[in-house]
Amino acid sequence: MKLSHLSHTLIGSEIVKLGGEIRERIRQGETIYNFTVGDFDPKIFPIPQELEDAIVEAYRQHFTNYPLGEGNLDLREAVASYSKTFQGLEYSTDEILVASGGRPLIYALYRAICDKGDKIIYAVPSWNNNHYVHFVEGEHTVVEATAENNFMPTADDLRPHIQTATFLALCSPQNPTGTTFRKEELKAICDLVVEENKRRGDSEKKLYVMYDQMYWQLTYDGIEHYDPVTLNPEMRPYTVFIDAISKVFAATGVRVGWSMGPASILNKMKAILSHVGAWAPMAEQKAVAKYLLQTDNIKSYLAHFKKEVEERLRRIYTGFIDLKQEGFPVDAVAPEAAIYLTIKIDLAGRKLKDGTVLSTQADVTSYVLQAAGLAVVPFYAFGASNNSPWYRLSVGTCKKEEIDLMLNKLGTALREVQ
Repeated sequence: MKLSHLSHTLIGSEIVKLGGEIRERIRQGETIYNFTVGDFDPKIFPIPQELEDAIVEAYRQHFTNYPLGEGNLDLREAVASYSKTFQGLEYSTDEILVASGGRPLIYALYRAICDKGDKIIYAVPSWNNNHYVHFVEGEHTVVEATAENNFMPTADDLRPHIQTATFLALCSPQNPTGTTFRKEELKAICDLVVEENKRRGDSEKKLYVMYDQMYWQLTYDGIEHYDPVTLNPEMRPYTVFIDAISKVFAATGVRVGWSMGPASILNKMKAILSHVGAWAPMAEQKAVAKYLLQTDNIKSYLAHFKKEVEERLRRIYTGFIDLKQEGFPVDAVAPEAAIYLTIKIDLAGRKLKDGTVLSTQADVTSYVLQAAGLAVVPFYAFGASNNSPWYRLSVGTCKKEEIDLMLNKLGTALREVQ
């Protein structure tokens, strides 16, 4: 069947595909510790009760019609208040655009800024930038971040590519790594962007930055979140934030997200989304508008939520470091933020005791799933090289009582490797 070039060349989400396969195997009775999808088990991590009650009440009040294309005014006012209260960023309602989560906003931002052939810079591993660049037929300019920099790109990494680029995709806290920008490094990147845009003058298209901060409230152990506009106010005309309730309130299915940035860009994004229809539902908008103003309730929810997520991350991290100290070829990056742990399982090229060779990293992924029941997402699903031994482990569906069981089974599986 002959269809569009895009439909024939676009790759579906590897993470969604893997997660679906794992859930089907669990449904068929296999014991699998599923750390794949960046989602939450609502039985473990429910949304805030006040938010749930407000959603139910909004439906009872029959808020079931179309919302405004840019998002209801009361919600944009609440987002502005929430952003100022918790992050110190001040944006007016015409500088805020609401959609059904972060994905439509990211898509619309790529579409609003990038033309076919435009140079787009993104680091790997990172979430879905490779696919969005494909959507707009941009030129992939890929920087492979390293473990030495906690898998975050540096100004030195980006500098060689800046002069001819149109779009720079940044994310902190980072999906898939759960790591963050340090203040000095992010400031250096911002200074680089500002300097480049001054060089271009008024005749050239500027270099714009997408700053995905979906997990910014979920930081641990003294780690601070930083953003481009606070660090360098001259970044304001070139920065568009991506944010939502999806992760910070365990509300992935509620589908309310927003962008903050220059009104001129957001208006173009709004026009694009008006043809896609990716509005956040009216009732959910009404509920989120109420909840974002409840500062004390938000603080109370986050205190408990973050404690539960961090405990899981740290217990698994400690388990991996214990295995490393036993001499096994594994490692982990100390958790900093989000719901992710970066782990390393470096078995490619080794033999099992039965003589089977784990020739590739894909073989390693399959082996730890079969032998230990451990389902994690390889960094090569996030654009990293196929031989990368690093993985994303997500704790949004993790039961605490399963952590030791999983680590013990992994240890047993590692002992079968020569």
